[in-house]
Amino acid sequence: MSGSLVGLFGLSFLAATLLPAQSELGLSALIYLGDQPAALLIAVASLGNTLGSVVNWALGRGAVSYAHASWFPVKPEKLDRASAWYRRYGKWSLLLSWAPFIGDPLTLAAGLLKEPFWPFLILVAIAKTGRYIAVALVALEFL
Repeated sequence: MSGSLVGLFGLSFLAATLLPAQSELGLSALIYLGDQPAALLIAVASLGNTLGSVVNWALGRGAVSYAHASWFPVKPEKLDRASAWYRRYGKWSLLLSWAPFIGDPLTLAAGLLKEPFWPFLILVAIAKTGRYIAVALVALEFL
């Protein structure tokens, strides 16, 4: 596996966790370079980003009692808002897991609220892959 694919996977993984990263820029840059097929780049970015969300889900499952501690990486207001959204719309809210600001807390809330793994994984994979397809189409059109 090439270094650019490993880098894209790592960047996409980090972007899905609570750490700041811009995987869309990385994907766009690699599409622009043209060294790898866009479909492969989309698959690698989607896999990394989805697995990063699985980490959030697992943290949510294991951190129920710590969610409002001062050291917890998500501010209580964001987590409460994401949890309320999640309670209102249920697992379908995971289709917004790609969205900035709310996506990562939603995946954490899904773990906190005990969403079963397989529905979580399927919905998040659809959302993340859809976002990267859209980014790739824009990059291919304008770069």
